[in-house]
Amino acid sequence: MWIAILSLGALALAIGLFLGYASRKLAVEEDPLVEEIDQRLPQTQCAQCGYPGCRPYAEAIARGEAEINRCPPGGQETVESLADLLGVEPPSLEGEERPPSVAIIEEDKCIGCTLCIQACPVDAIVGAPKQMHTVIEEACTGCELCLEPCPVDCILMVPIPETLENWKWRHPEREPEGIEDESDKEAAATGG
Repeated sequence: MWIAILSLGALALAIGLFLGYASRKLAVEEDPLVEEIDQRLPQTQCAQCGYPGCRPYAEAIARGEAEINRCPPGGQETVESLADLLGVEPPSLEGEERPPSVAIIEEDKCIGCTLCIQACPVDAIVGAPKQMHTVIEEACTGCELCLEPCPVDCILMVPIPETLENWKWRHPEREPEGIEDESDKEAAATGG
């Protein structure tokens, strides 16, 4: 009995050492730039940029395969934040900037087809087949992917009013280049 316990213990120790060595030797290094870009994206997973989510879009930006101005939910503020991170001039936003919104289902019109549930990338819509559906507003990212598959057009996008709970600091304005001290800043502000 003791021999079996000691054998299993030695085997577990050997496997543990091997797995520890393998995890260090075979570790895949993540690009820190991808992580930084991904953190600046709005995480709506809406695919409006042409990629299936924010992470693949961040990877494409880091590889230089995608422009930084393809995120309508993030707006021009996100474009400027990414330009600041990458040290490039911020281009204009591609597409139309929209205020943050949330989907609302007109429940008396809903037929329970579940097509909106299947389209939602963040599982913010709940319901059962042939039953009324509803949106979990806290989980909804406003991606609008549920609008197109709805056969009865019972989903509306409602702008989220800005309150103290959801208000965010705006990206700071860029200062003109070549301004060194306070007197230069004042002269640039007054135009003289």
